[in-house]
Amino acid sequence: MRVFITGASGWIGSAAVDELLAHDYEVVGLARSDASAESLSAKGATALRGDLDDLDSLRRGASEADAVLHLANKHDWSNPAESNRAERAAVETLGDTLAGSGTPFLVASGVAGLAQDRPSTELDPSPFSGPDAPRGGTENLALDYVDMGVKSMSLRFSPTVHGMDDHGFISYIVAAAREKGVSGYVGDGSNGWAAVHRGDAARMIRLGLEKAPAGSLLHAVGEGSVSTKAIAEAIGAGLGLPVTSIDPADAQAHFGFIGTFFGMNMASSSTLTQELLGWTPTGPTLLDDIAAGAYFAV
Repeated sequence: MRVFITGASGWIGSAAVDELLAHDYEVVGLARSDASAESLSAKGATALRGDLDDLDSLRRGASEADAVLHLANKHDWSNPAESNRAERAAVETLGDTLAGSGTPFLVASGVAGLAQDRPSTELDPSPFSGPDAPRGGTENLALDYVDMGVKSMSLRFSPTVHGMDDHGFISYIVAAAREKGVSGYVGDGSNGWAAVHRGDAARMIRLGLEKAPAGSLLHAVGEGSVSTKAIAEAIGAGLGLPVTSIDPADAQAHFGFIGTFFGMNMASSSTLTQELLGWTPTGPTLLDDIAAGAYFAV
């Protein structure tokens, strides 16, 4: 099976490439730089030069593939409207190209914001629709293509997909701790974050491609809820810094843009995903990775 992957050289995408190649898939990865193209080629994948704004490259990659895995996102925190626009245009282009083909189309999403006062589950529909929604409302947009003959499914990732040298959300919390001289958490720190090891996430992607039916909502969640206070304590221990509560009103000033997210409850469950796919997360926990120094290299 030939799989076209956007974001193939990114944090999750590169792990997915490795997982698929290890199971004898043919992988074509979208590469926006020579370095990314060379990295893909060295692994045994094929590079297709382009980026999210190069819609012709997206059409070509999708039209020549047996499955499409869309993991790329601009993640421009200074201009989220631009990220949302590009994301929606990319998913619309890929979906239109695949219409009527029955091709698997796996689209990255997240568990954040699905539920407020309880862990979210795969039964929770995404409340985000339309071009002005987070990620351009692309989970619902992609699922709309099921009625147009596309085998669409959503890959809902935990807010932290962790591992050695992760540069995601936790790295921003670590950077704030270094800058402020204290490892902080918001309020009483009882709100929880779902987490999954990068290798477990990659394995779930492959199993979703192989086993999940059209319209599936798959949760890449290894730990349902890690308290943000426990995260701050692990960071404090790793950096040798005191741990303290940050008033919610001061969270953004203390942490930067990530402060808004760090104060949210983003707990989730993957029970239904594990049952559907026969997937059991086995990687290190988030606190294990923090203790092992995954976020402390300078």
